[in-house]
Amino acid sequence: MLPLRYKLGIYFIAFSAIMLAFLWIFQTVFLEACYTAIKQHQVKNYASQIIDSINSGKNTTKTINKLSRENEMSVFVYDSTDGLMSKKYSSEFNNPLGMRDIDTESVHNYYKLAKKAGGKYITSSVKSGDNVTITLSSTDSTQESSIDIVERHVSKAENLIFAEIINLNNDTECFVLITALVSPVSSVMDTLHMQLVVVSLVFLIFSVVLSVIVARRISKPLGEINSGVKELAKQNYNVEFNSSGYLEAKELSDTLNVTRKELQNVENLRQELIANISHDLRTPLTMITGYAEVMRDLPGENTPENVQVIIDESNRLTSLVNDMLDLSKLQAGAIEIEREEFSLTESINDIFKRYSKLIEQDKYNIDFVADKNAFVYADQIKIGQVVYNFINNAINHCGEDKTVIVAQKTTEKRVRVEVTDHGEGIDDEKLQYIWDRYYKVDKIHKRGVIGTGLGLSIVKNILDLHGARYGVKSKEGSGSTFWFELDVTRTEKL
Repeated sequence: MLPLRYKLGIYFIAFSAIMLAFLWIFQTVFLEACYTAIKQHQVKNYASQIIDSINSGKNTTKTINKLSRENEMSVFVYDSTDGLMSKKYSSEFNNPLGMRDIDTESVHNYYKLAKKAGGKYITSSVKSGDNVTITLSSTDSTQESSIDIVERHVSKAENLIFAEIINLNNDTECFVLITALVSPVSSVMDTLHMQLVVVSLVFLIFSVVLSVIVARRISKPLGEINSGVKELAKQNYNVEFNSSGYLEAKELSDTLNVTRKELQNVENLRQELIANISHDLRTPLTMITGYAEVMRDLPGENTPENVQVIIDESNRLTSLVNDMLDLSKLQAGAIEIEREEFSLTESINDIFKRYSKLIEQDKYNIDFVADKNAFVYADQIKIGQVVYNFINNAINHCGEDKTVIVAQKTTEKRVRVEVTDHGEGIDDEKLQYIWDRYYKVDKIHKRGVIGTGLGLSIVKNILDLHGARYGVKSKEGSGSTFWFELDVTRTEKL
């Protein structure tokens, strides 16, 4: 596969070659026909002006002399009423290379043939000094009293001969005969051939040079971007994309710079996640190992309390592994939600039973306030996981008062669940990142009271699957409120 710069060069040169081919065809094959057709049209137009002048009887001589001088043609007007062909008007100009005059016999011949044509255009081809050969065309004239004769007189200098019979208002008949100089087409074509050869060579050289410059300017930014992407693939996140030259390259560079920063952030967060999870895995394993060794080595330590510690740490370890698996499945789209109608209010009350020991032993103040018994159509287990993670997150950051408030607010169409803590809050700059995978607001790892630290990522994916609205309101130093909303199917009084 050819590089882009080579392809661009080939396309540019091919386009130039096609343009030159069309130029050669039109300037050689069709030049003579086009030139003759244009000249015939011009002569007919000039003849029309002369005939109009004759019919009006105004400035006829002036019009004839002006047109003949400007267009290198001879004009003869005869009074043909009695067939005597007495010259009525004659132009002062006689074309120098063509027929300076037409003899009386030829004029009579043209007149007779015009009469014989009976209102048709007559086209003939003659050679200077040869007998006149005339070919009649089948194109009807628009006026019954006028006949056009167009004759091409061939010699080294060519002439077009135009003839027309007109009837004046006073029953006078006139015969108009025009000979117009046509420059030698063969010499013009030879000149054009020479010019085309020179122009073609110059144009091809210019095309090659221009194609190389354009191809290089287009391909160079892409080459730089390609080199940068290869470095990025090697996890070199210090590479910068600064390509310019045209808009698309700049936009691509900007996009890759954003991608590079995001990949760098993901890599940093991934490393933090591994460190945090390693810590969270190591802690319960250490506790389990330590208590088991104590129970094995020391008499009397095989107590229910020590066994309960081992069980609790094993449950914590299981919970961490399950959360990691859930997050991985949610992000991979491997989990489908199973919707059913259930009471969200009763589901939250059931979740609160899990915190009875925490409220009793550690003196936490966890309250649930609901205005109605709200029913929703959703996955009960997954929504319960959302509420559970919100509460765990609030407990881990509730502050010195150890207070967490869960509020359910119901409208006609929606139910909103808010979980509020009075902790340290979250900085505004960090709010937009808290839902991102691997992100952790508190960079200093500390073991949470409950939970694994992956809760918000799991919550985001579950709520996205339900098409629910969710968010967070927080002010640094004043605590945080996490919330989500679901559509209500029905409500009941509490």
